[in-house]
Amino acid sequence: MRTPIILIGPICAGKTTVGEKVAKKLKIPQCSMDEVRFPYYHEIGFSKKTQQHIREKQGFQGMYAYWKPFEAYAVKRILEDYKHAVIDFGAGHSVYEDIKLFQQVEKTLKPYQSLFLLIPSTDKEESIQILHQRLLQITDDNDVFELNKHFVTHPSNQKLAKQTIYTKEKSADTVAEEIILSI
Repeated sequence: MRTPIILIGPICAGKTTVGEKVAKKLKIPQCSMDEVRFPYYHEIGFSKKTQQHIREKQGFQGMYAYWKPFEAYAVKRILEDYKHAVIDFGAGHSVYEDIKLFQQVEKTLKPYQSLFLLIPSTDKEESIQILHQRLLQITDDNDVFELNKHFVTHPSNQKLAKQTIYTKEKSADTVAEEIILSI
């Protein structure tokens, strides 16, 4: 078995749920980037106060841009700390508009063959609609919907993934089995 097993994809793609199932079936740890990211961010100067100031002055998009260098750094660090685990990335940790940050993350992820993109459908518009319906269960924030649309349409995930699994109408257990059979 090749570890770590890395799951990437947009918000509400099922990365954490599937990651937990894969980890349980393989009897290895599972780590969710969203749960461990802030200590990594702080290692290189992240500030909640600065984040809040940027959010107030530049809105959600400004805050998103502020996060990007910290997200790229966290990708490197989580792979150092969780060598034998299932790791599900936060949706932004695999999407980079800045080519230098993208190349940094691409270089970091290059050696890892068990890197799966989870997305509902081959059709981007269908994926956006499915994810939008899932997101409605947790938020009505239009900024989040727009960001997730960006995560679906931006090419970073497709470029980074070694394998893509289309999850529409599949249970988390079925997707987990598909991943296990692929490693």
